Amino acid sequence: MTTPATRTPSAPDEAARPTLAAVAARAGVSASTASLAFSGSGPVADDTRERVLAAARELNYGGPDPRARSLRTGRSGIIAVVMEDRIRDAFRDPMVVAMLDGIADELGQAGYSLLLLTDSDDRPVGGLRDASMDAALLLGCSTDLDPAVAVLSQRQVPLIGVEAQARPGMHRVDLDNREGMRAGAEHLHALGHRRVGVVTLPMDRAHTRGPLTAEWESSSDAYTGLERLRGVRDVYPDAPAEVAAGSLIDEGHRATLALLQRDPGLTAIVAQSDLLALGAIQAADELGLTVPGDLSVLGFDGARIDGLSIHRLTTLVQPIVEKGRAAARMALAALAGDPVVDVAFTSELRIGTTTAPPRA
Repeated sequence: MTTPATRTPSAPDEAARPTLAAVAARAGVSASTASLAFSGSGPVADDTRERVLAAARELNYGGPDPRARSLRTGRSGIIAVVMEDRIRDAFRDPMVVAMLDGIADELGQAGYSLLLLTDSDDRPVGGLRDASMDAALLLGCSTDLDPAVAVLSQRQVPLIGVEAQARPGMHRVDLDNREGMRAGAEHLHALGHRRVGVVTLPMDRAHTRGPLTAEWESSSDAYTGLERLRGVRDVYPDAPAEVAAGSLIDEGHRATLALLQRDPGLTAIVAQSDLLALGAIQAADELGLTVPGDLSVLGFDGARIDGLSIHRLTTLVQPIVEKGRAAARMALAALAGDPVVDVAFTSELRIGTTTAPPRA
């Protein structure tokens, strides 16, 4: 018994798909002009660009095939941002979000896409070996960028480090972490504080919590955390420090409780981020201490965060969005073969309502 043959659905007719050449013909321009109108990478008059885009809409043409462009140019059109934190933790930090906004704005205007990658202990070097990218931005506040730098250097992609230790072949966007934190510590000293504790950012890749010992400090590669700690130590050489597992409110809360338990006589807490500072304020409230009457709190970042309705945090304000823009511009310059010049930004002390002279 024979059965009717099953008919296999045919693949869509490739010839029926709109092409760039068809768009160019409808718009009355050359294919190269149509390509420039889509990429935004060349001099095309506004009315010509609009005519090309209108023709594309009429033909339901979505733009050049990125795979074909990649084969033609040898580039993916993607710039990676490498961060140590998990994505879900990173997006809880308003400073990371603001920096990514600056990066995305610059890359989007240049026609590049943004890829987020993590480099953590549970996923060492993650997808850095295989992910498509033309350049990589390594975000600061990481404890150790060496594994990521080693992999990406082998791929010979331009590297831009944001608040990172200087390394051969890597350009840098830096911040005056030590000088800024020193200015904050000098503010506390001028108010009369002599017993000050520090809540630090992570000091190792494992994000270990606990009291920062001299041995731990000397072996750490945490560039941003160490620079901010040195700024405090310039004014308070013996200030005790408690290491947090991340720039998170609950970590600042835990670390401050630990500091005050070990040394109830502390009159001020220097937190290495505004989120950690907010946690310090919550710890003071839990212990029945007033801020700034019983405990002054200093932060770093100038972030806009919820939970400070009755306080205006005394903090070091940094130009976070512009840092992201600068990093993106440096990557684009490297890809264009233009000179790349390292950039250094400065922070500014903003005195709020969370610092005051200690009680007599």
